[in-house]
Formats: sequence, C-alpha cells, structure tokens
Amino acid sequence: MATYFYKAVAKGGNVVEGTLDGVTDKAVAVRLQGMGMLPLEIASKKASQPWKLDLRLGFGGVSAKEVMFFTQELSTLVNAGLPLDRSLTICKQLSDKPRMRAMVEDILQGIKQGKTFADSLAAHPKAFSKLYVNMVKAGEASGSLASVLERLVDFQQSADELKSYLISSLIYPALLTLVGGASIIILLNYVVPKFASIFEDAGRALPLPTQILLAVSGFTKTYWWVFALVMGVSWVTFASFTRTPKGRLVWDRAKLRILLLGQVLRKIEVARISRTLGTLVHNAVPLVHSLNIVRDISNNTIISKAISEIADGVKKGEGVAKPMEKTGVFPLLAVHLIEVGEETGRLDVMLLELSKVYDKEVRAAIKNLIALFEPVMILVMGLVVGVIVVSMMLAIVSINDVPF
Repeated sequence: MATYFYKAVAKGGNVVEGTLDGVTDKAVAVRLQGMGMLPLEIASKKASQPWKLDLRLGFGGVSAKEVMFFTQELSTLVNAGLPLDRSLTICKQLSDKPRMRAMVEDILQGIKQGKTFADSLAAHPKAFSKLYVNMVKAGEASGSLASVLERLVDFQQSADELKSYLISSLIYPALLTLVGGASIIILLNYVVPKFASIFEDAGRALPLPTQILLAVSGFTKTYWWVFALVMGVSWVTFASFTRTPKGRLVWDRAKLRILLLGQVLRKIEVARISRTLGTLVHNAVPLVHSLNIVRDISNNTIISKAISEIADGVKKGEGVAKPMEKTGVFPLLAVHLIEVGEETGRLDVMLLELSKVYDKEVRAAIKNLIALFEPVMILVMGLVVGVIVVSMMLAIVSINDVPF
C-alpha cells in the first residue's frame, strides 16, 4: 500500500487537497468518490506526478500539456454537472502556470461578458486550434458540450500517442547517425594526422588508398570551413526556396515520392486527416466546413490541394469518395472505406475507424523502415571506418617492409 496525494472537488464545489493510502491510484479514486468528492489529480508520493498524459507541443507560451490538462479537467467537471463558469474557475485554480491562469481568466471574463465559450477560445488561436474551437461551437449549438470535451480529450491523446511513437522511434537512428558521423570526423581530423607524420618520416612511397586517405584528411582538417559554409548556404537556399509557394509545392511532392519514406508520410497524413474530419463530422460540423478546416491544418500542400478538390466535389453533390479517388493522392483503402461510410450513412464512424487503421499501419511502416535503416547505417559506418583502418594498416605494413 502506498500514499497518494490528491486534488478533488468537494460537494460545495471547492477544490481540496490531501493524502490517502491505497493499493493503486484507481483505488484511491474510488475512495474519494465514495466520500462524495470528484477526483481531479492523483499522484504517488514517490513519483509526485499526476496521472495524466505529458505533452510538450508548443502553443506559443501555453504548452500542449497545459491545454491537455485544461481539457481533461474541464471535461471532468462539466460531465459532473458543474456550470461552465464554475468549472473554468476551478480549472484556473488548479493551474500552476501564470500564463495558463491568465488565459483561463480571460476566457472566463469573455463568457461573463456574453460571449460564447467558442468565441472566447477563438481569442487564443495559438492555444486552441480551429478544430478545437469549431468542435466546441458545435457542442454549444447542440447542447452536447460535455460529450464534445470528451471527444477532444480522446482526439488529443490519439494524436499525441502517434507523434510520441514517431519521436521515440527516431531517437535510436538519430543517435546511431550522430555517433557514427562523429567517429568518422574524429578519425579523419585527429587520428589519421597523427600517423601522417610517421608516414612522411619513413620516406617511402605509400599505397594509393593511404594517399587518398591522407588527402581527404588534410582537406577536411584545413578546409572544414568550406564544407560548413557550403552546408550553411545550401540549407539557407533550400529553406528560402521551400518558403515560396512553388518551392513548397515541389518539396511536398518530392517528399511523397521518396522511396519507402513517401508512403509513411502519406499514411501519417491520411491518419491525421481522417481522425480530424471524423471528429468534426461526428460533432455535427458541416462537411464542407470540416474539409476546409482539415485543409488548413494539413502539413502538405499537395494533400491540401487535394482536400480543396474534395470540398468542391462535395459542393457539387459528388460526395467524398469520388473526388477523393480522382485526386490520385489518397490510398485506395481509404477511398473504399469512405465510400462504404457514405453508403451506410456512417461517414464519421468510418473516418474514425480509418484513422485507427492507418495509425496501426504507420506504426508498422515506421518499425519496418527503422528495421531496414539500422543495419544499413551500421554497414555504411562500418565500411567507412574499415576503409580508414585498412588504408592505415597498408601504410604501416609498407613501412615495415624494408629490404635488408
């Protein structure tokens, strides 16, 4: 049995804190509910961390972790039957970040001045996306704000789980590349020059591989700044080019055509689009408006253009599946599943199922890509280091081969 800290809402609506002993945090939550309190946070005394998902996506001054906590707390309070203004007041008290408290206070004041909750959120676009605002607007209009907040929590968790998986999957390949590259730089700039003086003192003709190695080492040590300058200029040129509409279009098209990686990027976009569109449609946001929102949040201009074409098709009465197929951008599986959703009148459900399918496919594709990348990187690094070592050994053997 362990000791847990807790924050909970008492019957009078006040936030109370304290400690309770329990086997698990869930057991403590049950005890608190039995005492007539609504648990908000429960943390082990050892860990001193709340049982919430930790996010680190920036929203300009207010992190996504704070937005996630805010949504979770607000959803819990509203679903417990507390009025929105009282729920926001409690959320402000729970936050330990000055910027977050100030933002919640501004939202609360907006509501007191007669604004809708959605309009108050829209005043903070860096914290609350168009998706968030439009879902809240639909929830207010239909009287289902509590369920909409639950959907928002699920949406944010699903999106973050996929992003966290991608980041964690790329850590090892990045470290492998960094360590391998650093090893080659150290060999060329520090180890090989030490042997160069020995080879020069020997006064003998060196093997061709050793001569090439010494030339490369001398160039990198003397003219490393040329390489750095070329890389810097290339990066600035590339960044400037991709900021132009034409450059962004060319680069986004190229990304989708990269061998193996292009398919992964396409699946990531499909998962993201279907999750967002399904969530919006499920919460009664008009289809064309939902497509416009999805188009605006897409990271790829080719896919954004394709979504615009789909929206035009919907306006003409063609539905979603047919114009989607005409674009040639989306996988056939996505087209067929959406077609089934339209035929059965369950487009929102099918879109959400499609996002789950592609979430799994993205994970599998990333796993396969990394499984291929790791041995290739090890082989390349091994070959480069091996060539360096063999070139040095050939020189050493040639020096020792002195006629008597």
